[in-house]
This record gives sequence, structure tokens and C-alpha cells, in this order.
Amino acid sequence: MLYQLYETQRSLMEPFVDFAKASSKVLGNPKSPFSQNPIMQRMSAGYDLMYRLGKDYLKPEFGINTVEMGDVEISINERIEMSKPFCDLIRFKRFTDDVATLQKLKDQPAVLIVAPLSGHYATLLRDTVRTMLKDHKVYITDWKNARTVPLTEGEFHLHDYANYVQEFIRHLQAQYGNCHVMSVCQPTVPVLAAVSLMASRGEKTPLSMVMMGGPIDASLSPTAVNNLAMNKPLSWFESHVIYRVPSNFEGAGRKVYPGFLQHSGFVAMNPQNHQNSHFDYFNDLIKGDNSSADSHRKFYDEYNAVLDMDADYYLETIATVFQEFKLVKGTWDVQNPQGKLERVKPQDITTSALLTVEGELDDISGSGQTRAAHGLCKGIPKDRQEHYEAKGAGHYGIFSGRRWREQVYPVVQAFIANNHVKQTAVVKAVAKPAAKAAVKPKAIAKPKATAVVKVKVASKTAAPNNVAVKKTAAKKR
Repeated sequence: MLYQLYETQRSLMEPFVDFAKASSKVLGNPKSPFSQNPIMQRMSAGYDLMYRLGKDYLKPEFGINTVEMGDVEISINERIEMSKPFCDLIRFKRFTDDVATLQKLKDQPAVLIVAPLSGHYATLLRDTVRTMLKDHKVYITDWKNARTVPLTEGEFHLHDYANYVQEFIRHLQAQYGNCHVMSVCQPTVPVLAAVSLMASRGEKTPLSMVMMGGPIDASLSPTAVNNLAMNKPLSWFESHVIYRVPSNFEGAGRKVYPGFLQHSGFVAMNPQNHQNSHFDYFNDLIKGDNSSADSHRKFYDEYNAVLDMDADYYLETIATVFQEFKLVKGTWDVQNPQGKLERVKPQDITTSALLTVEGELDDISGSGQTRAAHGLCKGIPKDRQEHYEAKGAGHYGIFSGRRWREQVYPVVQAFIANNHVKQTAVVKAVAKPAAKAAVKPKAIAKPKATAVVKVKVASKTAAPNNVAVKKTAAKKR
């Protein structure tokens, strides 16, 4: 009933929101005589803020048209590679007329980025994708808003997530021989399950797994988000946050965890920060600081765009990851597409390298939660495991913004490149019967900030080259 009430309220408010938008434009138009009046400037700013607080935020676009590769500008074409009922596999196809650059593009690794299905759209990883495109063939999972999926498509469960990931991995393997997988936040758990199941069956597994800020073991250093999931019984979530989609959507009747409730939870985590941000936006409009105002709009256009999650998937994630800790206890059984249950055994993974990344100030996935993957993946050789902690980075900082581009990405890029080259060299050596032994490839030189497991910054104003580097083996848990 709450969902219906919310939609009714939104419909009733829509005329006022449209009025606020129009009034802001009229009063703020530079050609209007009102625009020079200080009182009218404040009214225009107030109407603009009212409009943004009341509008309905739709799914944003990636909007990545070009990237720079050295001195060459690469054109990007975004297209749907595969389409499933609850997810599209998006490919960012790169084009260039430069022959030398084109050859480099062909030789670069293929990477599947698994975006989180936890409230926001995959476009939250826009900066991640844009940065990765410089050195990789990039694919990303674009999860659909559950309210747009008709009931005839069936339900969506946590095991469906793992099965989707396996299907996407096989698709890339069929095209490129193999690929690398990068998971950000929530998908670290189903991605590890997917690769584990492939390994247990004797299938080819990805060359490497990059896991960033995810709750592999949510019992370690629990955050406020973890505590909420741990301290409430599953029945509480089912009765308080699960509602049916109203009749004005394609997925009418589907049980979901509504996006507007998730958004309320996001805001409730740091209400003062959001209040200050909106007040600053109001002042920026009055001062005519268009640059700061545009930055505010871009952030909140993404932050306020949320999607509904299928109820079965949401509740199973709460139970499996945050309450029963089935992955770390070795008790998780995943149902395959044929309906058979298969036990998730991370220890069966032997040929995929593993890099885990955590943010020092992450308040969503606590310290050690992602690193716990190393203790589970006992079959991976120690020299193919790395852990990196981004100093001064919060949850979003490990995959977006300056710290992602300057600190984290060099580590990720070098790790993928090293393991991609090693795998290719081994294949070539096996293909030559005359060779007595495979020649070990020379290690690729890493940037100073990349051969890192732990980074210590000398001071807040220190340049990136002044970062002290220390590499340590991932500790076995």
C-alpha cells in the first residue's frame, strides 16, 4: 500500500514541480528584467531547489562518447551485447582510424565489470568505465529496474545473479579466449560464487578477479549498514520494506524493495551532509557560480536515480550474506539453470589471480570484509594474490573520483596486465612442441603507485610520487 501512496503523492505533486521548474527559468533568464533583482534571484534559486527536490529522477545515461589514449582520441559506441530479463550486458566498443592505436586496442584485455544491484544504476560506475576504457575492452552489467520487468518473466533470485555472471563470462571467453572480472561492492559475493562454481565443474575460469569494497565476510568490522541487516530478523524486512509494484508500471504486482525506500536509507546515513549540500547549491545559484551548481546537479542526478530490486533477490542477499554468512562458512548452495543445487567452493579456484581492494575510510564495507576472499581462495598461489588499501578513500572513492584514478586504477591496471601477459605466454609456450620448457615472461614494470598492497601517504599535500609503497602478501584468514 505504501508504494501506491507514494505514487499518488508524486502524481499530485507533479504540477507543482513543473510550476517550480518554469518559474525558476523565467525568473533566472538573463534576458528577463527580473533576473537583475536580488529578490527575484533568490526566488529563482528557491524554485530551482524545489524542482530538484520534488522531481522524479530517471535512469541516467553513461554518456561516454570519447576517451583519450595518449594523443589519440578514441570514439566509443555503447551497445547491448546480450539482453536478459533482469539485466543487459553493455559493451563499450572502441573505434579509431589510427592504425597503430587500433592494434593496441585489439591486444588489450577484455574486462567484465559487474555493477552492484543495490539501489543505484550501473551508471554509478561511469568514472570506472571511462578510466578502464583506456587500457581494456570493457563490458558492464546493466541491471534493470524490477518494476519494469513483467511478472511473466518470473522471479529473480540471488542464484540467478550468479548464473547471469557465469553466462556473461562464457560469452566473453567465446569471443576473446578468456577475460578478467571486476566486481564493485555488492557483486563481489555472487561473482566469487560464479567463478567458484565454474572451477568446481572444471570449466575455464577468468584470468583474474578484482574485488572492490564488497562484503565477502560481513561479520568483520561491521558497519551501520551491516548492523541493520544483522540485527533485524528476515521477517522484519519482509513486512516493512517489501511492497508490490503499482498498476501504472510494466512490472505491476511484482514484489520489490522500492527504490524510494532505499534512497531514504541512503540519505538517512548522512542527513547533515545532504542538507549542507543543498544549501550550498542554493547559494551557488544566487552567486552565479554555475560550475559548482553543475557539479551538484551531476552528482544528485546520479545519486537520486534509484531502482527497485526484486524481493526474492533482496531477502536472499540479506539472509545469505549478512545473517547466515554462508559463503565464509562453506554452506552456500546455488541453484543452477537446470534446477540442481551446487555447493560454492572458493578453494576450487586455482587458475584465476585475485586482487582485493578496500578503502581506508569505507563506511559501507568494513575493513577486512573484502580481504577475506584470500582466506577462502586457498587454491590460488600466493604469488597471484594481492591486496590493496586506498588511504584516505571512502566507499565511493575506490571506484570513482581522483583517488580511484590516481591511486586505485594504476594498481588494478597493472594487476590485470601482469596476469593477462603471463597467461598468454603460457599458452604460447605449450603450443611450441620444440621448446624444452616454457620461458617465464619478464615482469611488467608497474607504476610506483601500483605494485602496492598497502599505501602510506607521507602528508595530505604530498604528490602521488611521494607515496610510500609497501607490498605485502595477503594474510590467510
